[in-house]
Amino acid sequence: FFAQQLDANGAASMDAWDGYRASRSRIQGGWQQRGVRNPLVLTGDVHRSWANDLKADYANPSSATVGTELVCTSISSTGNGSGSTTVPNAAANPHLKFYSDRRGYVRTTITRSQVRADFRAVNTVTEHGAAASTVRSFVILDGQPGLQAG
Repeated sequence: FFAQQLDANGAASMDAWDGYRASRSRIQGGWQQRGVRNPLVLTGDVHRSWANDLKADYANPSSATVGTELVCTSISSTGNGSGSTTVPNAAANPHLKFYSDRRGYVRTTITRSQVRADFRAVNTVTEHGAAASTVRSFVILDGQPGLQAG
């Protein structure tokens, strides 16, 4: 995904945008240079849900938040998931605001003043007709990059 994620040893993934730091910096810098009010990145293909603040400098937790990322999980790949919502290596990744290892989707409602993101999940994909529920919700307010509790 787009936001940096360090593992327990402080290493970044070379299979994500962390392996392309210069490219990510150019993209994020382009948003800032062009005055984009609220960049929102939707990503996926990691089979988990995440909600992240995008930072100007990931090495400095107090640096400016320049955008938001919503990572959409898979609907059924990798089975039911563990149900964990503990952000991995949270101390090293304070910009990562939410994590879920359940399968599901992100429902977004977009208006002029905000984007609302509801992370929806099912407890099991191996049971036909399992009900989806909202695990967590966030809003992204117009002109204010970053996640707010929703």
